[in-house]
Amino acid sequence: MSRVLLIEDHQTVRDGLQLALSRQGHTVDAVATGEQGLARLRTNAADVVVLDLMLPGMDGFEVCRRIRSTGDLPIIMLTARSDDMDVVAGLEAGADDYVIKPVQPRVLEARIRAVLRRTGGEPGPSGTEPAVERHGGLTIDRAALVVTKNGAPVGLAPTELRLLLELSGTPGRVLSRQQLLEAVWEHAYLGDSRLVDACVQRLRAKLEDDSAAPVYVQTVRGFGYRFGPL
Repeated sequence: MSRVLLIEDHQTVRDGLQLALSRQGHTVDAVATGEQGLARLRTNAADVVVLDLMLPGMDGFEVCRRIRSTGDLPIIMLTARSDDMDVVAGLEAGADDYVIKPVQPRVLEARIRAVLRRTGGEPGPSGTEPAVERHGGLTIDRAALVVTKNGAPVGLAPTELRLLLELSGTPGRVLSRQQLLEAVWEHAYLGDSRLVDACVQRLRAKLEDDSAAPVYVQTVRGFGYRFGPL
């Protein structure tokens, strides 16, 4: 049974989602503001945060940044607008996925289950990779789900780690955004390609010496992304 922290200021939406998710077997802790959500995380453990972006007081972008700065807790953001700027800003703040309002509970529940499966850290695509891989100064331990660069640990959010495992499982092979969406996010439509692009940017910021000239996560223009070759 997963523990969900729901941060949503609209009481009708909050109550409806809490009821729907509880019926699906989740334990839901629901609060109305970002400040309450951050305080609740200090006292109650959660497996995933469902976060409204448009909150009174501290907005969801800032809440997302604060949660992400202290750990790798999965975050799914709720946004009333499908505007690219809002979605991309939320993803760049550290969100793992998003759902557009009005929220369909079955869609949100599917996204929660998907992000929790990613948190479980299943092996890469072929399942035959060695447990510990070394790529230049980067070491990936697939068994322990630990990544280090030049001997120093690299803190990755669950989705960032899954994206790295997927790309590094077949070095040199180009994977399209659609392939990555299906493998990492379990999305079946290309409209969410911004999820991939935003996560790549965050991953590069943590792995690359120069994000503008990436060595590990490379863009193949017009096709997608590949890992290396180094």
